[in-house]
Formats: sequence, structure tokens, C-alpha cells
Amino acid sequence: MKNPLRRRWTLMSAFTLLAAASATVLVMGCASPKASNYAAEKPVLDLKTYFNGPLVAHGIFTDRSGKVARRFTVQMTGTWQGKNGTLDERFTYSDGKTERRFWRLTDEGNGRWTGRADDVVGVAEGQSAGNALNWRYTLSLPVDGKVYEVQFDDWMYLMDERVMLNKAVMSKFGIRLGEVTLSFYKP
Repeated sequence: MKNPLRRRWTLMSAFTLLAAASATVLVMGCASPKASNYAAEKPVLDLKTYFNGPLVAHGIFTDRSGKVARRFTVQMTGTWQGKNGTLDERFTYSDGKTERRFWRLTDEGNGRWTGRADDVVGVAEGQSAGNALNWRYTLSLPVDGKVYEVQFDDWMYLMDERVMLNKAVMSKFGIRLGEVTLSFYKP
């Protein structure tokens, strides 16, 4: 004969564990930085000024263990007409492979930005304040003959009029897969 008290205790333990896990996720979600946290930081990032003309970036992709999995250089050219701009990115990886991404950017006002590219699923949404910009988007990423849709939480920080640092966390189903770190330089 099954013990009803033991079954009740097991269900209550499972419920308590689920509630604790949900509360942890909720608290972690509330603790995420927002662009407004950087509103007082200088110099102020003006995307139309910084991403206008030629730029170069050097970057790495680190897997979830922190190991550098790929190194790359990006040659970029940005152009603007009013509130609309383009950013032509040409990647060269340390293994010799190349890739190109062509962004179409729109200044939506009040620090809000949208971006589109052929390998971006839907629309990238950005928010800038002070020296920072936060992009959030889903990217179609080819890996070993398959294509995966991964989410990017992408932060850019203007250090001075020529240097910007970029750190992006890549995840799928909320699981962190790795990070991309870039240093931009405007000649």
C-alpha cells in the first residue's frame, strides 16, 4: 500500500524546488543591465558619427568554457542618409574563411534603433544611452553544414572617439553558448 503522506511530501518538495528555480530566473532577469544604466557615461555614442566611413575590428569567439574557438578581423564601411544607414562588414577568420554581413540600420528616435541583415531573423532591436548600445537579435548561424538560430545580447561601449569595445553573449533556449568580444577602431 502506498503511503499518501510520502506522496504529498514528494509533490510539495517538487513544487518548492520549481518555485525556487522560477524565482531565481525572475530575479536574474530583473538584474540584467539596461542601456539607461549608462546614460551619464561619456563620451556619448552617436552611431551615425561612429559608424560613418571606414572602421576595423578585431575579435574572438570564446566557447562556454572560456576557450578561444575563433579569431577574426572585420573591415567595415558605414554610410548614412538621414535616419537610415548601412554597415558593410567583411569578416576574415584566422582559418582563412571569409564572411560578409550587410546591415541596414534605422534610427527610430529616443535612442531606439532597428537593424536588418540577411542572416538576422526578423529585426534586431537596439537601445542606446550615454556611451552604450545594447542590441538584441536572433542570428542564423551555419555550423558544420547545419543552420542554428541563436540569440545575441550584444553590448557596445564607446571608449573615446576612435575606440569602441563590444561584448556579446550568444545563447540558445536561454543556455549560454559563448561570447564574442570585439575591439573597433576608427582611423
